Amino acid sequence: MFLFVPSQNIPLLLILLIFSLTTNNTTSSLTINSTHEIFNVKQAITPLETHEKIHVADENVQENGTLKLELIHRDKLQILSRFSTYNKSNIFEDRMDRDSKRVSSIMQRITNGVGYRVDGFGSDVVSGMDQGSGEYFVRIGVGSPPKDQYMVLDSGSDIVWVQCQPCTQCYHQSDPVFDPSLSVSFTGVPCRTPVCDRVENSGCHAGRCKYEVMYGDGSYTKGTMAIETLTFGHVTVKNVAIGCGHSNSGMFTAAAGLLGLGGGSMSLVGQLGGQTGGAFSYCLVSRGTGSTGSLEFGRGVLPMGAAWVPLIRNPLTPSFYYIGLLGLGVGGVQVPISEDVFKITELGDGGVVMDTGTAVTRLPSVAYVAFRDAFLVETASLPRAPAVSIFDTCYDLDGFVTVRVPTVSFFLSGGQILTLPARNFLIPVNDKGTFCFAFAPSPTGLSIIGNIQQEGIQISFDGANGFVGFGPNIC
Repeated sequence: MFLFVPSQNIPLLLILLIFSLTTNNTTSSLTINSTHEIFNVKQAITPLETHEKIHVADENVQENGTLKLELIHRDKLQILSRFSTYNKSNIFEDRMDRDSKRVSSIMQRITNGVGYRVDGFGSDVVSGMDQGSGEYFVRIGVGSPPKDQYMVLDSGSDIVWVQCQPCTQCYHQSDPVFDPSLSVSFTGVPCRTPVCDRVENSGCHAGRCKYEVMYGDGSYTKGTMAIETLTFGHVTVKNVAIGCGHSNSGMFTAAAGLLGLGGGSMSLVGQLGGQTGGAFSYCLVSRGTGSTGSLEFGRGVLPMGAAWVPLIRNPLTPSFYYIGLLGLGVGGVQVPISEDVFKITELGDGGVVMDTGTAVTRLPSVAYVAFRDAFLVETASLPRAPAVSIFDTCYDLDGFVTVRVPTVSFFLSGGQILTLPARNFLIPVNDKGTFCFAFAPSPTGLSIIGNIQQEGIQISFDGANGFVGFGPNIC
């Protein structure tokens, strides 16, 4: 479970803790007081040992002007695993390598001051853990008649693109590459049109609007812009501007392209505009639970009872969703870290970004060291293990059924405190009982709240009014 309470109302926290202990005994951790949890080691390590097949529903529910769709972790989706070239013993290392490249990409975009460096809708979403990435995937139909495709879901991108025939260079994907000649709704975008002018780094060739996007990790997509119809379950969305990629390479294994949900005008959220009121909500399913999460669009999806935190705009990178982080807590005590560490500077550096494409939360080194050291003090009785990949704080929990661990909290603007469940900060890195503290230092002043820390929590964005909400639902 997770807890979200006002910092000025600690008695309420204790009431919620007692309630959670008596009503929710199936999760991998139980909060026994405001400072510690009992973490179920055996249950948490199960995802690395089992890979049961999960059915992806074709039905989507539309009501009150909104659309709710199913979210599924990709490590549970066997349809994708047969395209993987990864050795299972190396899955974790591969995933962390891709995650480090993702973080480098984000930091390059912010440093360069551009979105990319150039050389009521939703869908099924899947996590990329079995493919060595931290991304989530959405299942949508492209064209008329619709051809189903897996798309990378990216809250930090402002473009929708898909691999297209004829393909001069394309990576392997799980579905046939989209052929625009078979779609009656496909229309190319001419040069010097409003749509083409809104595309960052657009060009012109043979009268057609060209686009090129190169990500910081070396991945890229190149092609032409088009107007196309997208289908989400039984809901059809017409006149969506997409990139039709004829030359593509990089870390998009199995997916056909990318579905950008960023704050810019060319993202899916930006293009839908008034149709959804700039509102969407997602719940990333917790690893190994066998349950499903959700992705929803429309103002009707904004929940009552959520803890709302103001979004912060950074003109340097309008694609990203920044929030105010005031501090970090371990064992119910706020770690002494200056609030300035988490603020956006006058030059647009620093700040705290919410990102679905990053797996592990990154913190500025000065904050991370203080945070980690506080956690080490509270876990001094647990047997340590050597560092693994990007993690320098690991534990040998082989043979343990449960362990007592301190709570970990984010102190957010507005006086809210988000306390994470233990499975969102202690993660298994192998099947031998090694667990690591799932945070890492950032090489710059930027903080990124990754999807591991977001799992199991309903997160809602009200772009029109500039807020992000946490809870009240869990998944």
